[in-house]
Amino acid sequence: MNKKFVLALALTATAAGAFAQANDTMAKAKAAGKVVMGVRETSAPLSYTLGGGQFAGYHVELCQRILKSVLPGVPVEYVPVTSANRIPLVQNGTVDIECGSTTNNETRQKDVAFALTTYVTEVRTAVKADSKVKSVADLTGKTVATTTGTTSVALLRKNKRAQGIQFKEVYGKDHGDSFLLLESGRADAFVMDDNILAGLIAGSQNPKGFKIVGETLNVEPIAIMVRKDDPKFKGAVDDYIKKAMKDGELKLLYTKWFLQPIPPKNVAVNLPMGKILTELVKSPNNKPAEAFNQ
Repeated sequence: MNKKFVLALALTATAAGAFAQANDTMAKAKAAGKVVMGVRETSAPLSYTLGGGQFAGYHVELCQRILKSVLPGVPVEYVPVTSANRIPLVQNGTVDIECGSTTNNETRQKDVAFALTTYVTEVRTAVKADSKVKSVADLTGKTVATTTGTTSVALLRKNKRAQGIQFKEVYGKDHGDSFLLLESGRADAFVMDDNILAGLIAGSQNPKGFKIVGETLNVEPIAIMVRKDDPKFKGAVDDYIKKAMKDGELKLLYTKWFLQPIPPKNVAVNLPMGKILTELVKSPNNKPAEAFNQ
């Protein structure tokens, strides 16, 4: 057989194998000797840092349990992601599974895949305790903070109650930075998922100095994110979540991270499981946000 032909076949086979592995998260992880979990630094109680390279939270622990089941013995590497880079890092394979606070919506479903919904949040507004802001209408002439790469201010502008209201937008690079804008007085309000707001308030130096007010701007299903081209891995993740929902494991995790004191300050977020998530535990799905807000 022609040596050049043999070489071409070998190169083709190598390329095909590399392509197949790139689209097979579990094979990729086993070959690399690690699986990469994307985590957030300031999305308590879903995903946040404890310092020293340690991460914790409802979604972090859920993903740890998933990976221990589907990739036993494979070490986990934690990579902090932001609202701006989380989707590209999943798409290009830098991150194998993103375990943060990402909303599943129709636009994002074009680029990535979402596991079954494991949290549902309402987009609301945090203000200082002595603020006169009580509703969307009170934001006129105010400075509103949100986080780069999120949809919160866009949702605020689309809300019918916000029509005709003029406000200034400021952006934090992450949720902690956005909360600092409110805390320092550079913003009058911070619009974000209620669980993130509650977590930041609980972990602040003065939890009684803030409150969550106003109408619900949007109901958002939050889910673990994986690559779009790997149905095998997504199926394994979904199977674990279904089992965790059926046998009560998910509810126990929820209680641990939302109703009990959590590190590092041992303060409870105190957000009981809502009606929508309670129903999703009984009948799991991964419908996008648009399906919840028709």
